[in-house]
Amino acid sequence: MDRFLRSLLFFLLFSSAVIASSSSSYGAADADPLILQVVDRAEDELVLNAEAHFTRFITRFGKTYADEEERARRFKVFKANLRRAARHQRLDPTAVHGVTKFSDLTPAEFRRTYLGVRRQSLGNYPEAPILPTNDLPTDFDWRNYGAVTGVKNQGSCGSCWSFSAAAALEGAHFLATGNLISLSEQQLVDCDHECDSDEPDSCDMGCNGGLMTTAFKYLLKSGGLEREEDYPYTGTDRGSCKFDKSKIAASVKNYTVVSVNEDQIAANLVKHGPLAIGINAVFMQTYIGGVSCPYICGKHLDHGVLLVGYGSAGYSPIRFKDKPFWIIKNSWGESWGEDGYYKICRGRNICGVDSMVSTVSAMRTEQDE
Repeated sequence: MDRFLRSLLFFLLFSSAVIASSSSSYGAADADPLILQVVDRAEDELVLNAEAHFTRFITRFGKTYADEEERARRFKVFKANLRRAARHQRLDPTAVHGVTKFSDLTPAEFRRTYLGVRRQSLGNYPEAPILPTNDLPTDFDWRNYGAVTGVKNQGSCGSCWSFSAAAALEGAHFLATGNLISLSEQQLVDCDHECDSDEPDSCDMGCNGGLMTTAFKYLLKSGGLEREEDYPYTGTDRGSCKFDKSKIAASVKNYTVVSVNEDQIAANLVKHGPLAIGINAVFMQTYIGGVSCPYICGKHLDHGVLLVGYGSAGYSPIRFKDKPFWIIKNSWGESWGEDGYYKICRGRNICGVDSMVSTVSAMRTEQDE
């Protein structure tokens, strides 16, 4: 019987991966023959055609390498990531995994370059009050109400925490004033060195990581954020702080940490606007589209993103009817994921998505009068 159950489970996992890859609900991504080959074929066959895949990858994402030695090294990494994408597809059949612009990076390089959330201490921040949850809408998305700016790109800098914090304040400022303005992440990268505790490793350190909650602490002390256009993003942390208090465009009134309770997270999202959250990004390097709901995912948080909404529509042809999911804005540009967005299922704190959630409220500034 055990052997039969194992065989049945393998068949279901394999079938769901094929079905997910053939779904037409993921836009242009599913029409890409490269991605279809990644999710449809066996790993050994993928590697046999890896050179052709790699050539397409270079053209599609405009990759250049210093010399043939570097190209050969990246090709080796690329082949390993083809296998990794196929494994992710089997572990996460309700999403589509394949070749992304990060497919020539090792997992360690990816984490070091594009992630950057530090461990948050417990009990150091004000907790959000318990909100009623009986009248929550079934589906909700702040993009439909004008509270979310376009998807941005942090580049090769571990500044995700600053994008998460700035985007949360953008939404809060919109709720307070009715005006949506793009705020400066670079100000946080250059000027915010706030710490979560007395430990130096807990401090916000530009491209080397930080925390959204400590960013809010900095904003309370400094007065607020300038506009993006007044303090533009450079993607480096080698510059000095150029913050001009006279150009503050949005200010923090207060912020709170939301409990690890999905109903409370949804209630705070609806009432207070988009939320700054942390997540384990292990499946995001190969993510193409769909709703990510991996069978196994660690709870170690290493990436800061923005929670903008949630839904509950069926997202898979294999009987996952009306499975709820979160809608997340990322900071890797529109060429990643679903036009820069990520969907992950709700219900089991998948990849730690419910573990580090904070809400911020804004006050009106002189520029809003």
